[in-house]
Formats: sequence, C-alpha cells, structure tokens
Amino acid sequence: MNVILLGAGRGARLMPYTASQPKCFTEVAGARILDWTLRAFRQNGLDRFVFVGGYLMDVVRNAYPNLTYVENPAWSTTNILASLVCAREHMARGFYATYTDTLYLDGAVKALQDSPHDITLVMDTRWRERYAFRSMHPESDAEKILVDGARVVEVSRTIKPQEASGEYSGVLKMTAEGASQFLQFYDELHAELGDEHVIADGRPFRMAYVILLLDRMIRDGIPVHCVAVPGDYHEVDTIQDYHLATADWMRFANKSVPEPPQTTSRENARHLA
Repeated sequence: MNVILLGAGRGARLMPYTASQPKCFTEVAGARILDWTLRAFRQNGLDRFVFVGGYLMDVVRNAYPNLTYVENPAWSTTNILASLVCAREHMARGFYATYTDTLYLDGAVKALQDSPHDITLVMDTRWRERYAFRSMHPESDAEKILVDGARVVEVSRTIKPQEASGEYSGVLKMTAEGASQFLQFYDELHAELGDEHVIADGRPFRMAYVILLLDRMIRDGIPVHCVAVPGDYHEVDTIQDYHLATADWMRFANKSVPEPPQTTSRENARHLA
C-alpha cells in the first residue's frame, strides 16, 4: 500500500522556520519531522511514499528524490482534503495517509496495520495533556474524536473537549474498499456542493479538512474506526508547538534516530507508484 504524505501547505504559523523550507523540514530532536514520519512507516515494512506538495515542493523533491510526487497546484487556495484527493490515482489498492507536521512512532503505524477495518484513524487519548501548554493552539482547534468502542461516532472540532475520546493524529489507513467508499462519497458531495458551497464549520468545500468529509460519511452510515495511542504524539503547528515538541521528543533522539534520506533516482521512484 502507498503512504500518502500531505505536505502542500505553507505553515505560516511556523515562520521563520518555513521561510525557505516546507513545514515538514523543521528539525525536532536532531531530525526533520518528515524523517520521523518516514521512519515510522519503514519500521513497519512500508516504503512506497507519495508526497503531495505545493509550497516549496522542489525543496522536498531535491532532498528526497526517491519519493513519488504529486502536486496540488491550487495549494494556496485549498486545504488538506483537496491535497489528499490530488493523489487519488495512488489510492485504489488501499493506502495510508498522514499529515507531515506531526511526530509519532512506529507503534502507531503498527496499530493501523493490525486493524481489520476499511477506514481506520489513529487517535491520541492523552491529547489534553499537550493542550494544557498550547496557548496558541487551543482545544477548540483540535480535531477531536468521539468513539463507541473502536467505532468512530463523530470526528469534529466542535466536540466539547471534556467529552472527546481523543484527538485525530492525522494518520489513517483505508483498504481498497475504504478508498472506494471515500472517493465515491467525495465525488458525489463535490458534484452536489461545488467548490464554494459550505460543507461545514463555515468552510467552502475547496477549503475542507479531511475530517469534515469523514464526519459526513459517518453520519451517512459508513463505518469509520480508530486505534488508540496514549501520547507519544505532537502536532508542530506553531513556534510554541516546536519548543514543546522538541523538549519532549529528545527522549527518542538517541535510541530512535531516523534513517537519512534515500538516494535512489527519480526513475526508480516512479516504479514505486
């Protein structure tokens, strides 16, 4: 299965770190966020990566020539859902997808691998411990999840923090069946709404988060499940997040050093798709 890396956005709240490089190049505990992400998947035998780029995409392409690349040409006027669908040709056999501004370990990916369900999300159950120190990114901004057992009942920013089961980490897996359901639902809803009609939370469809579509799918009766991780996860969205993540992630700096970028050619990379 392909691993779709969502890295098209500018990361304006991480300036000046993102002035000359994309958000995923930010170094935490001795390595780029992207290196930590690649390692988490490679440790589980997953090495077919598709990077969806936009802002400073050539910087990533030059540093990681072994990855397969897809461009979101409208990255500055769209959001994560649109970036993900740009990679639809890499989804048919099932896929993993991940934000590239987050830190997590191989155990989260292993839990996804072991899930038997068609659509599975990774949920951090200790999320509020981190948010206690995130004054620049309050709990109201969190992509919260409400579950019944392993089944997701709701995924939304509007869930009350004290009622949430956890936070969506931005990491998911879909089987071939799950991918088919996801893309069919997207196409039908896009045909109905167009780019500018509001999908939820006052956002036009072109600016939708992935969770907005997933929540619509859940309400339409399509099963979505989750696996839980108790912490060992950070979103690096602001300068404050960067300092919080760096202080905590040093626990893994010596014993879990990511592999350096691979040096295979672009031609070889195309065969991975």
